[in-house]
Amino acid sequence: MPDLKVDMLPMNEVADGIIIEPKGFIDTTTAPEIEKYIESALNQKKYKIAIDLKSVDFISSAGWGVFVSEIRDIRDNNGDLVLVNMVPDVYDVYELMEFSSILRSFDSVEEAVSYFKGE
Repeated sequence: MPDLKVDMLPMNEVADGIIIEPKGFIDTTTAPEIEKYIESALNQKKYKIAIDLKSVDFISSAGWGVFVSEIRDIRDNNGDLVLVNMVPDVYDVYELMEFSSILRSFDSVEEAVSYFKGE
C-alpha cells in the first residue's frame, strides 16, 4: 500500500482548532503517523480537531482505534475530534461499526467549523 501523506492546517475561524488531512490508506503501518499528528495538535492545545478524509479510501481497525483512543482527553478539554468528507466506502464502515455513536461526522470542513464555533 502507498505511504500516507498528512497535511496539518489551521482552522482559521477557530483559535483552538486544527484540520488534519491524511492522503492514502490508514492501516496498521500508517495509523501511528496519524496518531503523531493528533498528539502534535494536542501538544499545541488544539482540542478541536477535524480529520478531513476526502483523500482516504480505506481505514483499518487500527486507524479507527487512533481516532477513538484520544477522544476522552480531547472532550475533557472542551474539544472534539470529528470526521469530515468521508468517501462512501469509509462512511459505510463508519456506520456499520457504529462509530457514529462515538465520533461525529460532517459532509464538509465548513460544517465542522460551524459546529466548533457553536453555530
